[in-house]
Amino acid sequence: MAASPASRLGMAVITLVMLTVLVGLGVWQLQRKQEKEALIATLHERLATAPVALPPPSAWAGLTAAHDEFRRVKVTARFDAGPDARVYTSGSALRPDVSGVGVWVFAPARLATGERIAVNRGFLPDGMTSPDAAAAAAPTDLVGYLRFPESPGWFTPAADVAKRLWFARDPAAMAQALNWGALAPFYIDLAAPLPASGLPKAGPLDVQLRDQHLQYAITWFGLAIVVAAAALVWFRSQRRA
Repeated sequence: MAASPASRLGMAVITLVMLTVLVGLGVWQLQRKQEKEALIATLHERLATAPVALPPPSAWAGLTAAHDEFRRVKVTARFDAGPDARVYTSGSALRPDVSGVGVWVFAPARLATGERIAVNRGFLPDGMTSPDAAAAAAPTDLVGYLRFPESPGWFTPAADVAKRLWFARDPAAMAQALNWGALAPFYIDLAAPLPASGLPKAGPLDVQLRDQHLQYAITWFGLAIVVAAAALVWFRSQRRA
């Protein structure tokens, strides 16, 4: 039995909406593929560049994640005495030598000019302990990568300040809770040196980002073809009816 004109119009609208959504998702995945490829290329370039001196405090306000994140830097600093902070992790897309559950150990370090920067001293496996940052309070030559804070999301657990445990890399929140004082607007992922105990484990970053956006785009475009073919068969059947 032939469908009514209203039913045929409704089917046409539904088909058009589905095709618009599916094709839009496919195009979005192709755009994400270009962005991911550009990001991977940028990371390869910045991670392979020789470390340069940390920009002076007068230039910090002009640093941005888009232009400066993952740049290799070197600086001489003295770790402050006082409590460090821990950030929960279950692995790292940029540290192939880090796997399993553990924490990143963050501590404030003071430059010769008096400013403080937060330093991610490295990975500490679950159940392991490391000396407090105060044990390395002498001025130390640090080599690492410029990183910028994370903003906690809707589903990020609240920090457990009593345990000094966070779930986002947010040095400003750590500084406020642990009385570290004012910090630079970035932090440093430490690559070297390693402490005498080997923990927390600092180390170089490596690009391990997966690029599967082409497969996702093909999936969405394929679903769009299926929907279009099904709609075409249905409308032909209506014409015959």
